[in-house]
Amino acid sequence: MTETAQQVINWLTLGGIYALLALGIAVVFSILGLINFAHGELVTVTGYSMVALLSIGLPWAVVIPLSLLAAMFAAVAMEQVAFRPLRGAPVAALLLGSLALSIVIQNIFLLFVGARPKSIDFPTWTQSSFEVGGVVVKWLDVATWVITAAVLLGLVAFLRKSVRGLALRAAAEDFAVTRLMGIRANAVIRGAFAVSGLLAGIAAFFFLATASLVGPTTGFNPLLKGFIAAVIGGLGSLWGAVLGGFALAGLEVFFQLTLSDELQPYIDAIVFSFVILVLLVRPHGLLASRSVAVERV
Repeated sequence: MTETAQQVINWLTLGGIYALLALGIAVVFSILGLINFAHGELVTVTGYSMVALLSIGLPWAVVIPLSLLAAMFAAVAMEQVAFRPLRGAPVAALLLGSLALSIVIQNIFLLFVGARPKSIDFPTWTQSSFEVGGVVVKWLDVATWVITAAVLLGLVAFLRKSVRGLALRAAAEDFAVTRLMGIRANAVIRGAFAVSGLLAGIAAFFFLATASLVGPTTGFNPLLKGFIAAVIGGLGSLWGAVLGGFALAGLEVFFQLTLSDELQPYIDAIVFSFVILVLLVRPHGLLASRSVAVERV
């Protein structure tokens, strides 16, 4: 029971990170129908921003918000530099454009920062823990749960109560009609990318805190997990992204708990096989938005 409780804690922590990554991908896809394969580079940008800010002696109370702003700025810059000129282009062009942008950013980091990963001196509380009934709980896990829940609730409130959030929801339902109603397309898209960057930055803090290293290709694994979670939940569905994140984390933790040591290196392959089975039954995901489901049909 103690081992099971420990794995439940791991599931909640990992699921929160995957949910944040999937939400960032789903927000952009719901507006533009674009899968931003450069989303993982926002995690890398956040990590390098932390390294740079810590190197000049700034405290973590300043480093964290500035790193999040860096991720948001990078996301908006991606939209203006790479995706705005491709607006209205075929889906294949958008897909290739996002892949090319990801590769370009990685090579910029390789050229100007170097291939060797940089260490991040995270605060000591991220490694501290306490025990409840024989179960070890890290304070970082608690922070992940609290901040993930706060972000999700804040995002829901933003989408339901604010004018910009209502515009994003309307654009997700029918972007063409939303533009005809007088809502500025550029502002809506810029807001979607800014929200995407913020979510990537928050997820990056918790993701990087476990490794304390950032390199030019660090963002690939978070991108892969966030993309798969978004696909499981249903591309274009924000709640589906959350569900997909926790479902993916649940599969990973379950197989870590049940598989033998010889099969542990193949957990990703086994998890992805189960994802394929899910998509065979639900090709448009568990909670696909109406527009995605109709397009799939």
